[in-house]
Amino acid sequence: MRNLLTRILRTAPLLHLRRNHALEHATIHLLSAQYPRTMLVGRSDIRGFSIYGSVPTFAVEQAVHEALSRLRSGQRALAIHPNCGTNLMVSGLLAGTAAFLSVERLRRTSRKARLADLPTVVALTMLALAVSWPLGATIQKQVTTEADLAALEVLSVRRWIAGPVTIHRVLTHNGNGTF
Repeated sequence: MRNLLTRILRTAPLLHLRRNHALEHATIHLLSAQYPRTMLVGRSDIRGFSIYGSVPTFAVEQAVHEALSRLRSGQRALAIHPNCGTNLMVSGLLAGTAAFLSVERLRRTSRKARLADLPTVVALTMLALAVSWPLGATIQKQVTTEADLAALEVLSVRRWIAGPVTIHRVLTHNGNGTF
């Protein structure tokens, strides 16, 4: 099963998406350090990634190229971001499951017993949330990002404004003729 998952994750489109996701995270890490009070959101796809947030285009260009260089030099931790949607999904899934299982158990008991069990429900949900962050980081590392960027190249960084939102679109190329 693990070999099948590895083969799937190594297919050209998914591998390129995972590399773009890693570069997106690294870029956001660097921009966040430079602009600590600025809300930044990223979204990756097989052609590159977009960064939503009010930062200058030259700063995005510098951060993208520095991120590329730092990932290539072995700073793989930059590919993992605590605010990644992967972490949010794992947190929601585990906390929701803990709460659901607790509620199902409580449904079969009296009201007095349910109130007495409330601390247990809260504790199980909190435990699920505590476990979810390291699990989310592990899933990012092994599934949703690929810090080995190989021949990935940055083709362009373009900015546009959509109402109140500044968007920077970073286009990439795999360097080997695919995507």
